[in-house]
Amino acid sequence: MTFLVTGATGTVGRHIVDELVRDGRRVRALTRDPGRAAMPAGVEVVAGDLTVTDSLVSAFDGVTGVHLINFGGDDYGLLRNGREIAELAVKAGVRRVTVLGGWDQGTLEPAVRAAGLEWTFVCPTEFMSNALGWAEPIRTEGVVREPFGDATTAMVHEADIAAVAARALVEDGHAGRTYGLTGPERLSIRDKVRVIGEMIGRPVGFVELTEEQARERMAAEGQPQELIDFLIGVFANVPEEPNIVNDTVERVTGRPARTFARWVAEHADAFRP
Repeated sequence: MTFLVTGATGTVGRHIVDELVRDGRRVRALTRDPGRAAMPAGVEVVAGDLTVTDSLVSAFDGVTGVHLINFGGDDYGLLRNGREIAELAVKAGVRRVTVLGGWDQGTLEPAVRAAGLEWTFVCPTEFMSNALGWAEPIRTEGVVREPFGDATTAMVHEADIAAVAARALVEDGHAGRTYGLTGPERLSIRDKVRVIGEMIGRPVGFVELTEEQARERMAAEGQPQELIDFLIGVFANVPEEPNIVNDTVERVTGRPARTFARWVAEHADAFRP
């Protein structure tokens, strides 16, 4: 039985590869740049681009389960070829599919539902790894500058997302389920900055930007207007339901969700000068 992981070099995909390898599974990793994949021994690395269906044909050959992401390309836009990917999976004899969803399901999730596959949708709230965006200013200035300092999310560790996806691929009982995933606590931006400081043993300051200042900074960084509007909208009015702390990670994996403090401890060197 071979399991295909798309987005295999990504934040979650790389952890899924590791989970499946630890479980003794045969893994095929899809990436647009195999030469830079750096996968564990025994993992078959293949080239392919989710936005180009024809590039996926050989990758799906002989695969039992597939982990998919609903975005791709250089701009990480929602896939427009979801129906074609689902049809390819059916034709290849794929049995199970997990889909890492985002704020919008795009074309992939409806197509997977309609294709008769054993699907599981994995829908996390904010990734803890988003905090790496603060690494450079913390290293160089010891300060984080963001708007909406009191906005709270139930950040989830990317390894926990991967663990849930891996269980859904290899175990019975997950078909037809949508798993909203959170971490074990809800933290504001101020809280997250404080935790980082505590874990690295160095005070980290927080400066709250106005919305206008935040928009100007993101535009100066080259962020597209659509993404700026999305990020401002999310943190100005944090969606409530996806950030209600739940125990889904523990129910699926058998162990509690990792804390943000643990995540920072694992990545502490990124925040130190």
